[in-house]
Amino acid sequence: MRLFLLMFTLAATVLAGVGITAVLAAGMDGWQPIVAAAAAGGLIALPAAWMAAKKIRTL
Repeated sequence: MRLFLLMFTLAATVLAGVGITAVLAAGMDGWQPIVAAAAAGGLIALPAAWMAAKKIRTL
């Protein structure tokens, strides 16, 4: 569980940052698109961190 939480922290930060950067590069300013991109990054990070932690544990 600790590995998953560590992986989630890293993945959520990276994916939220990528989403926010993409939104800002697309010219969508305002708080709604930025918050939506950050939330989407956090949601995408959940299964990504789960799968990555599972793969690391099986090594």
